Amino acid sequence: MLTINLIREQPDAVVERLKIKNFDAAGIVSTVLDLDRRRRELQAENDAVQAELNNLSREIGSMMKEGRKNEAETAKSGISKLKENQKQLSESLDEVSRAMQDELIRLPNLPHPLVPAGKTAEDNVTVRSGGTLPELFDGAAPHWDLIKRYDIIDFDLGIKITGAGFPVYKGKGARLQRALVNFFLDEGEKAGYREIEPPIVVNEDSGFGTGQLPDKEGQMYHVGIDNLYLIPTAEVPITNIYRDVILDASDLPIRNIGYTPCFRREAGSWGSHVRGLNRLHQFDKVEIVQIAHPDSSYEALEEMVTHVEGLLMKLGLPYRIVRLCGGDISFTSAMTYDFEVFSAAQQRWLEVSSTSNFEAFQANRLRCRYREKGAKQTTLCHTLNGSALALPRIVAALLENNQTPDGIRIPAVLVPYTGFELISCPT
Repeated sequence: MLTINLIREQPDAVVERLKIKNFDAAGIVSTVLDLDRRRRELQAENDAVQAELNNLSREIGSMMKEGRKNEAETAKSGISKLKENQKQLSESLDEVSRAMQDELIRLPNLPHPLVPAGKTAEDNVTVRSGGTLPELFDGAAPHWDLIKRYDIIDFDLGIKITGAGFPVYKGKGARLQRALVNFFLDEGEKAGYREIEPPIVVNEDSGFGTGQLPDKEGQMYHVGIDNLYLIPTAEVPITNIYRDVILDASDLPIRNIGYTPCFRREAGSWGSHVRGLNRLHQFDKVEIVQIAHPDSSYEALEEMVTHVEGLLMKLGLPYRIVRLCGGDISFTSAMTYDFEVFSAAQQRWLEVSSTSNFEAFQANRLRCRYREKGAKQTTLCHTLNGSALALPRIVAALLENNQTPDGIRIPAVLVPYTGFELISCPT
C-alpha cells in the first residue's frame, strides 16, 4: 500500500508512474487527497475538543477544591456536550479514515524506473540467458507421456482422490520431489538463509499484509468455517512473521527460506497450453524472503536473482531471465524478474520463478519497520521474495530435457538426494 505521505507530497508523480502499469490513478489519487484533507480537519477539530475538555476538567477540579460546587455542577453540563461532540467527531473521523484506506488499497505499487512500459509478456525484456538447448532423440515425448511410461506421477489418481490439478507422486517421482526440495533448502542455507517451516493456512490479516487480500481472494482456497486461507506461496506466512514488528537496522537484511505446499484455484486458466505439470492447484515450492534496508534492497534483489540463477545452472537447465514490463508485473511489485526454463519436448519456455522487490508496499500494510541506532523515528522496511524454486515446471523440464532411449537421467547434483541416477521403465 502506498503511504499517504507519498501521495500527499507527489500526487502527479504517483499518477504518472502508475501509467507504466497501465493504471489510471488520477481519480483515486484525487479522492484520497480530498479524504485526507477532511480527515485532518476532523482530527484537528477532535484535538481542539479534547483540549477544551481537558481545560474544563481542570477548572471543575479547581472549583470543587475552592468549594464552588454550584459552579462546578453547571460546568459539568458543558463536559457532557463536549463529549457528545467528540463522539460524533470520532465517528466521522473513523468513517473518513476507513474510506481513505479503501481507496489507498486500490492503488498498485509504483514500478521502479527500470520497469519497461508494455502491456503483455511480449513486452518483457530478456536480461540474460544461460545453458544449452538440448537436442532430443527421435521419439522423445512430453512429460505428460513420460510420467505414464515410467509410472512416477498419476493424475487420474489425483482426480479420484481430490480433483483435477492434484497429482499423486509415486516411487521415483516422489523421491525426485523430495530430492529437489532438500537440494533447494540446502543451497539456500549455504547462501545464508535461515529455514522456516510456517503454517500453510493464514488469517485475513496475513493475506492483507502481503497483498493477496483483497486483490486475489478468488484465486485462494478459503476455509469458510474458520475464515482461513490456504497459502498460495510461503511468501505469505514467512513475510507476516514481521507484521507489527520494529527491527533494529543492524538486523537487516533478514534472509529466510521455507518449503511449503502451495494452493491456487487458478480459476479459468485451463487449456491445452497448461497440460500436465504446467499448472496445478497444489504444488511444492521453496521460497526465499528478505526483509531489507531501503538503501540496499536492490542489491538484495540482484543477490536473490543470482542465487536462483545458480540453482538452474547446477541443474543443467537452459534458462532465461526477463524483467517484467509494467503490464505484466504484479499489483504489489516494484520490480520483478521472471526465470523461464526451456522445455525441449514442448518447445516452449516455462516460468519457474518470480523474484520481486516490493519496496515499502507490503511493509506499509504489515507495519514492518526498523529503527536506526539511537533514533526515535521508525522507517518502513523493504520486502522481497522469490521462488527458489517452484517444482512442477522444473520437474517437467528435467524429465523432458534429460530423457534418453534408456530412461531419464538425473542431474548429478541431485543424485546424492535421490539415491539413483536414472528413472527407467518399471519391470
